[in-house]
Amino acid sequence: MNTTNQSTILITAGPTREAIDPVRFISNHSSGKMGYAIASAFLNKGFRVILVSGPVNISLEHPSLTVIPVNSADEMYAACLQYFPTVQIAVFAAAVADYKPAQILSQKMKKSAHEFSLQMVKNVDIAAEFGKVKMPGQVSIGFALETNDEEQNALKKLYTKNLDLIVLNSVQDEGATFGYDTNKITLINRDFIFQAFPLKSKTEVAEDIVTAAFKVSRKQVETMLL
Repeated sequence: MNTTNQSTILITAGPTREAIDPVRFISNHSSGKMGYAIASAFLNKGFRVILVSGPVNISLEHPSLTVIPVNSADEMYAACLQYFPTVQIAVFAAAVADYKPAQILSQKMKKSAHEFSLQMVKNVDIAAEFGKVKMPGQVSIGFALETNDEEQNALKKLYTKNLDLIVLNSVQDEGATFGYDTNKITLINRDFIFQAFPLKSKTEVAEDIVTAAFKVSRKQVETMLL
């Protein structure tokens, strides 16, 4: 890959927070460590990185890095929207909440009844939305964190979201997924090639993902030149 013009990479990382009222929200356990490690790996190879990050307790600084902090899925999508058309590779590593409250209360909800119902509506599927407008030559990478039927679910996401590569995690793997400094992944591309890796540090995993992204991008360029 030619990085002399500092090609741009878009990465999402961390969780999203979907507000219930001014003091409460729905979220998940994502630490953002994997997304930040991927950003660091691309930066070390000379790329410019746009990192759209949900709330995390880690930081990253680099002259070629732009960090855009967001909270909700809608904010994350809006931030990505202005950059996606011009990026070479997009890595959707954030753990975006699938649903959000249908209504955000303007005042703190008081504890009164013994139980209450919270109506939820679907959030925007960021990777899928950009899969609809992806241009030839662009590479889109997603993540699949699964608890069962891992490979089948990952393949479904790969094709329904028009991804070029998907990173499969399983919560069954000890020392992997949320919060750990290590991860265990399987990379799956659109040629049905599965590449399973042992448990590694997330820094090493990020290098594996970046290497795979380069291969996919090169293949796309070669195909376009035929």
